[in-house]
Amino acid sequence: MVGDGSFLMMAQEIVTAVQEGVKLNIVLVQNHGFASIGALSESVGSQRFGTSYRTREDLAAVAEGLGATVHRATNLDELEAGLRGASGVTVVQIETDPLVPAPDSEAWWDVPVAEVSGLDTTREARETYDEHKQTQQQYLNPRERVTP
Repeated sequence: MVGDGSFLMMAQEIVTAVQEGVKLNIVLVQNHGFASIGALSESVGSQRFGTSYRTREDLAAVAEGLGATVHRATNLDELEAGLRGASGVTVVQIETDPLVPAPDSEAWWDVPVAEVSGLDTTREARETYDEHKQTQQQYLNPRERVTP
């Protein structure tokens, strides 16, 4: 089960599975713009730069072009049918609402934010980043050697 961003980074796995005749089922959650990374981009003041589709977005066609069989599911019955009929490399694409966020893990991702920017959103995000860095806990000491 992958989102659209992860799907775009796995073309080589799909091609290899097709070439080698490996059975591979992929459920593609199509949220039209990298929902989790897009939200992270917003949180660091980048306003979803590079993470929202503005033109073509038919990832199922990409999978077909790589040799996969594709089913488009708009409900649970279509999802089940797509998975039951799967053979070889199969991609079942599920359309989702891009404005419904994924559940929050409440974790903080240490993603550095530009120190200098003309955007208010980025300057505000940098202030938040600096605050989080002050309270960040280190779980590993790089000077300690871990021995088995």
